[in-house]
Amino acid sequence: MLYDPDERCRRIVAQRAGPLVVEGPVEIILEDGTVVRSDRFCVALCTCRRSQIYPWCDTSHRKSERPH
Repeated sequence: MLYDPDERCRRIVAQRAGPLVVEGPVEIILEDGTVVRSDRFCVALCTCRRSQIYPWCDTSHRKSERPH
């Protein structure tokens, strides 16, 4: 994929114990080649792979967090 200077940059917010929050719309290509899309203005992408709706985050990562 080549960089298109006319396309607006996407902002991605990385959270240590949570999902990647991405300004949308987004198109994601999964390992098996499946393409998933969202037209939402902001999406949360699962990084722990516990989500039942992967690649979208369903907050499953919260269940494994230990209180401080």
